Amino acid sequence: MPRLVTISRFLISIAVLVLCSTGAPGQDRRQNAPGEFDFYVLSLSWSPSFCEAASERGNNGRGTQAQCGGRPYSFVVHGLWPQYERGFPEYCQRPSPRLARGIMSSMLDLMPAPGLIYNEWDKHGTCSGLGERAYFEAIRKARAAVKIPEEFLQLAEPKTIAPDALEAAFIKVNPGLSSSAIAITCDSKRLSEVRICLSKDLQFRSCEEIDRRACRRDQVVMPPVRGG
Repeated sequence: MPRLVTISRFLISIAVLVLCSTGAPGQDRRQNAPGEFDFYVLSLSWSPSFCEAASERGNNGRGTQAQCGGRPYSFVVHGLWPQYERGFPEYCQRPSPRLARGIMSSMLDLMPAPGLIYNEWDKHGTCSGLGERAYFEAIRKARAAVKIPEEFLQLAEPKTIAPDALEAAFIKVNPGLSSSAIAITCDSKRLSEVRICLSKDLQFRSCEEIDRRACRRDQVVMPPVRGG
């Protein structure tokens, strides 16, 4: 009996060591160290879907009002997210450095709600290893590096499209972008976001984990641009 107890304790110890060495799923040994990551994801949100879903939920908060008022937004920047090959860092500086009001106002053409801008800095920007101004300059450069297919800029009617066809439209107008560097996300019926993977110097690059988490629906609906 004592020998069985000893063997059981040994096996438990081995299991604990394995768990400690591998970490929880999605974690990385760098553990939220600012600037220590592998690549970025530029997340482009289809604003009409966001606004339609917010209306269905009865969400009329300040951020929703800022994005879903009269201006006809199409794709807007949700964020530029540092990523590990497996998992991602977040909230890397607590408390986060203060974000100047001038920086926030300068980004409203790409990110249409002040709350969104601050939250992205707090959760993701603090992990970039960049200062506030440099991080938002990187967002602007990343967005400028991606061309939106013209047919989606002023979408006047609801459009049903296969995620693969949407990816193909982006690939067609963005030389160097491949299907392994772009992923479509969706809710139960609508397009949510187009996510594009970029190296630290903002070049297109593949990203297996992001691609694996892409929308698996056969088709998604793109609500029309407001005022379109």
